[in-house]
Amino acid sequence: MVAEPRLSFADLLRQLRAAARLTQEELAEAAGISPRSVSDLERGINRTARKDTALLLADALRLTGPVRAAFVAAARGRAPAEEVLAARSGAAAGDGSAAAATRTLPRDIGSFTGREADLARLLETLADATDGGGTVAIHAIDGMAGIGKTTFAVHAAHEFAGTFPDGQFFLPLHAHTPGQRPVDPADALASLLLTAGVAPQHIPPGLEARAARWRDQVAGKRILLLLDDATGHDQVRPLLPGTPGSLVLITSRRRLTALEDTTVLSLDTLAPADAEALLARLARRPDLVCGADATREIARLCGYLPLAIGMLAGRLRQHPARNAAAQAAELAATRDRLAVMRAENLSVAAAFDLSYQDLTAEQQRLFGRLGLVPGPDIDVYAAAALDETGVETARTRLDELYDHHLITEPAPGRYLMHDLLREYSRALAAEGDQADSRAATARLMDYYAHVAAAAGQHIATWTTAGGRQPPGRPPGSAPQLSNSDDAAGWLDAERPNLHAAVGFAAEAMPGHAIAIATAIGGFLRSRGHWERAAAQYQTALNAARLAGDLPGQAGALDELGLLQQLTGDYPAATGTLDQAVRLYQDLADKPGQAYALNHLGLVQQETGDYPAAMASHELALALARDAGDPLAEAVSLTDLALVQQLIGDFAPSAAGYQRALALFRTIGSEFDEADVLCELGGVQRQTGDYAAAVASQREALELFRRIGDRLGQGWALDELALVQQLTGDYEAAAAAVAQAIELFRDLGSRHGLAMALNTGGELAARTSAAEEAWRYHSEALAIARELGARPVEARALAGIGRSLLHRDPAEAAGYLRDALAIFWQVGSPAAQGVRDTLDEYGL
Repeated sequence: MVAEPRLSFADLLRQLRAAARLTQEELAEAAGISPRSVSDLERGINRTARKDTALLLADALRLTGPVRAAFVAAARGRAPAEEVLAARSGAAAGDGSAAAATRTLPRDIGSFTGREADLARLLETLADATDGGGTVAIHAIDGMAGIGKTTFAVHAAHEFAGTFPDGQFFLPLHAHTPGQRPVDPADALASLLLTAGVAPQHIPPGLEARAARWRDQVAGKRILLLLDDATGHDQVRPLLPGTPGSLVLITSRRRLTALEDTTVLSLDTLAPADAEALLARLARRPDLVCGADATREIARLCGYLPLAIGMLAGRLRQHPARNAAAQAAELAATRDRLAVMRAENLSVAAAFDLSYQDLTAEQQRLFGRLGLVPGPDIDVYAAAALDETGVETARTRLDELYDHHLITEPAPGRYLMHDLLREYSRALAAEGDQADSRAATARLMDYYAHVAAAAGQHIATWTTAGGRQPPGRPPGSAPQLSNSDDAAGWLDAERPNLHAAVGFAAEAMPGHAIAIATAIGGFLRSRGHWERAAAQYQTALNAARLAGDLPGQAGALDELGLLQQLTGDYPAATGTLDQAVRLYQDLADKPGQAYALNHLGLVQQETGDYPAAMASHELALALARDAGDPLAEAVSLTDLALVQQLIGDFAPSAAGYQRALALFRTIGSEFDEADVLCELGGVQRQTGDYAAAVASQREALELFRRIGDRLGQGWALDELALVQQLTGDYEAAAAAVAQAIELFRDLGSRHGLAMALNTGGELAARTSAAEEAWRYHSEALAIARELGARPVEARALAGIGRSLLHRDPAEAAGYLRDALAIFWQVGSPAAQGVRDTLDEYGL
């Protein structure tokens, strides 16, 4: 026969306090003792109490007569706790039954804030518990430690209490109560039966018998049962009523996925506005109101976690002399936010400790290693590398941490830690085996370097000197990136992690920083992430200098100079590319020197120094041919042909483009093929072969779109608009130039924008919209002068002059003469067109 479990004094005190509807703090205050004393008694840390403490507690609980005497005896360990309940039942009724305590919900929190959407979801399904049919309505409310599950559930229970007249029961199951073991289901049933009025002698022994007695006790009744802090479905299932009409709310840090017919409500952190409101309400300070900068910052630094907000609010309320803004700044600067987030014997870190202790050794290891991740999130492949496991094992362990609410899954297959849990995880890693942490971090950096290099091979973009083999070992498992779409998708998803990896590796693992930055540079350029790419290359350059890596320095300088050219910072680009050219020369790297010279030549072209550009590209071509590098040769041919086009030497320019196009097609470089087609179309337009020009631009545009290069699309659209206006297809030209302008603005390409604005102005002039033409060219002029792009400036001046010819010929002449001077100075064939206009109007 199974022995009947005895009621402990800790359980008795909790029941009596709950029946009196008092919190631990309220009971302590009423008794004149410390909250710690009440807590230690309820957790069983102190199994007995001194006589004076027992008498004070009896007074606070308003116990009298035999019940009071039995309570004091039980508190001192001189009588079973069951005698107190028996005495209560005898005092309340003479028939041997116990007095039912059917209103045992803790008090609602007056500061409850937000959660309207979550409450609405509960209300939507409340009808299931009140329609008299179906099954018991069961709602599992889960979430991470400190998210406010109990507060929410108690608030909801009070909101719904009137619908359940036969009783509202609250039962703490203590999955995460410090110093106390989780409640055994049989003990939980005994507590419920006693609370419902069943005398101790009528409570049967054993789990199954008690579960049946409980179901019989509440059969046909409409009760609300709140089971707080459950360990899992096994603890909860025996406690559920058996007939419909009742509502069960269960709170747990775990996702109770095995509990049948359960509606799951996972609580997230508070919305920022609700977090601010909660902080303001709890702190009760004039400098912490909703909308104030300090309120917003403190709520953010608390991770919008109710537990953390409550603790910070308490500290601020107790120190009214301290400035809230200063406190926010101090919290932002601290290296250990968790150390600040505590109140008396409670802390956020302690709440996390209890969740961590629930994990197996393997789960704890992965959780601690996740604190080493420099980026914001992680996928299963990176986790496998970090934890040195297979992908399936990593996926299983990530899912287990997800079930414990230690990570979230904001997007399929991507896992994220709350900021404060990340700090907790990092603290665990800092306290652990440092050699193990270094090895795990190295595996993660190896993974990012190798997979980024593989992805970069599929991204067609500006060609630079060849990359190097990534450092470290290839990962055991990696995603399959077999084409440009796969590669672009992976790079886009991992971009924040790769940025973080470059920054992390810059000092400790400089080779990895250089490799990752180089691998993803083409993708960042093609998608217009120029500022981020420039910042990464600057980090890679610093890392290469720290490591004494001269080839790494040269490559980073070349890429950085190219980005400076794209953003229109021509002085910086010139200096950076000069350094790259010299370093490649010292290294005797002829292809690298050729690429850097070509990039320098592009700067010289855009600033109107055509002789210098010609010299740079001719030297690059010679170096490429001497090195036997066909790709570098084709790039040099293209850039040299562009200078020839700019100075009006169209025949050799077209021939150079055609030779480069054949080489690019042989090599299979789609970006370069699109680029040279776009430039060839420009020569065809300028030589009057409009049909060929349109065909070239359309083919270039299709290629640029296929490889996802937005800047190239802008170039092709601008050139297409130029030839379409020459053929009188003004509607198509207007659509093309509008798209080009939008692309250049979005990308931040000021040179491209000025070019397209000039195209728009010339189209407006052809359609007799002089005012519109003037606006386009005026904006282009301002940009060109800011950049120092002399040919673009001259084109804008000429456009403004032509827009003023009918309104103010004298002013028009001034603009046209200024344009003519620049075109003559740079050696542009456009000078003749301006000269013709001046002559036509007698200016």
